[in-house]
Amino acid sequence: MPDLPERLSDIQLSRRDRIVVYYLTGLAALIAVYTVTYNVALARLEGVHQSIFASFEFVVQTMTTTGYGQDSGLWSHPLMFLFVAGTQISGIAIGFFTLRLIIIPLFTGAEVNLDNRLSPKSDHVIICEYRRDSAVLLDELRELDIEYVLISSSEENAKELSDDGYSVIHGSPQDASAFERASIETARAVITDTGDATVDTILTIRSLDSDIDIITLTDDSDMRDILLDTGADTVLSPHGVLGQRLAEKAVSSFRSELTDTIKLGGELEVTEVPIQQGNRLIGTRIRNSKIREETGANIIGAWIHGELQLPPDPDAVIRSNTVLLLTGAHDALEAFSDFTQPSRMLRAHERIIVAGQGEVGEAAREFISEEEIDVVTVDIEDREGVDVVGDSRSDEILKEAGIETAGAIIIGLPDDSATLLTTVLARSLNGDIEILARVSDTGATRKALSAGADYVLSVPRVSARMVARELRDEDVLAPASQIRLLRAPATPISGSTLAESGIYEKTGCRVIAIEDESGLTTTVDPQREFKGTEHIVLVGSDEAIQQFRKQFDLSPIESES
Repeated sequence: MPDLPERLSDIQLSRRDRIVVYYLTGLAALIAVYTVTYNVALARLEGVHQSIFASFEFVVQTMTTTGYGQDSGLWSHPLMFLFVAGTQISGIAIGFFTLRLIIIPLFTGAEVNLDNRLSPKSDHVIICEYRRDSAVLLDELRELDIEYVLISSSEENAKELSDDGYSVIHGSPQDASAFERASIETARAVITDTGDATVDTILTIRSLDSDIDIITLTDDSDMRDILLDTGADTVLSPHGVLGQRLAEKAVSSFRSELTDTIKLGGELEVTEVPIQQGNRLIGTRIRNSKIREETGANIIGAWIHGELQLPPDPDAVIRSNTVLLLTGAHDALEAFSDFTQPSRMLRAHERIIVAGQGEVGEAAREFISEEEIDVVTVDIEDREGVDVVGDSRSDEILKEAGIETAGAIIIGLPDDSATLLTTVLARSLNGDIEILARVSDTGATRKALSAGADYVLSVPRVSARMVARELRDEDVLAPASQIRLLRAPATPISGSTLAESGIYEKTGCRVIAIEDESGLTTTVDPQREFKGTEHIVLVGSDEAIQQFRKQFDLSPIESES
């Protein structure tokens, strides 16, 4: 349930709601004026004295055309006849206005102006198009209490999102009037994600405001310099970041030295480890895994059946596709990899297949090539950098790429259905291969895991995290990850212990480290009383981090990683 405003002045009404309020207020005022005027006129012009309530009844009867009741025949003065006639005419007119303004929009599918649904905006963000599942980003901004207006060129999409409660208007991001309707004069930033029309959009924005911050998303990292020269302040390439992250995970399984850890400070690092086919931990309960005793690494969370458990259930059984979240010193994390996969250095075929040579695939191929690991690329188009031309949804094409002896496959296809089919084929052709996939729809993540993928990243999630980090200077570590790490000041929980703060109970986030004047420590005592000068490192899902921000209203600090 949303929080109720403390004062009436805090209530934010949309333009249409304001019109309705003004209309009803004006109607009430008009009825009051009619009542008083009729009561006074009846006494002075006709010599008839009656209560103000009787005059009110007459006005209502007349304006609603239900009749005059006991007042019929009381008038003889010409001015009274004129007043009664005027009341009748105004009543009919008001009836038509009420029907059009309130009744029809409420009870029919009549066309509405989405602009009228917007509440007044100030210090907000204007989003142009956004082609990466708008609801994911808008939910992220809403949970972070960042006001926004989305401009969508699709009237159907705009109406659908608006009906779901999002602040959306229909318009073209290349039309200056759309930005004026979105109150660009009071906005603090504009996010553009308009594809081939990005340059046009940036120039339109700059023609209206030369100082506003413009954050541009692109699927082509080669456009970065052009977009910056055009007027963008920040250029984000989610596909490139996602492709590199998938490549880091794949390369990590071939190297004795881990390459995909996240440094938190000091010696503490965090990593995600997908449990692959043949792993010695498969079938073992977490409480019986002896990971801490054997390696020094700590399990702080686990993705099990597509859900993040913080902390994981000690009785949960580790299975293929389980992703363990571990923390510890770098040596401890390497020891864990050796402990669970002792044969990885003995693999005869250090080959990674990259299916799809779009932005994701190219970024993955470039990273793998720098690591001097054999990489085979597959794409349906014959172009530079493609080794096998064909559809990766074909088992013949996958066999030609060497799927049966490859150590890993990165699936960077833009179509989720093709990704799922390729995942199933790859798993059927090589039961031991590590499968890492990108999906375009957040809802396809679980499907990909069920199909046999070991590690899955969602483009909408990664994009939303990158945008949120830019808008809030949020210290989100590794936005291209299945989990989210956040470093934040402990000021709001000053004077209380971790147990008393209820962080986990209220938000689902887990504190994994505390930083104070003595440095960073992973020894988190629930009874430690915070002074307010410390910083805490939390881990959680996107939803949990958003809830943490909302519950504790913590201001972000500068990144230290």
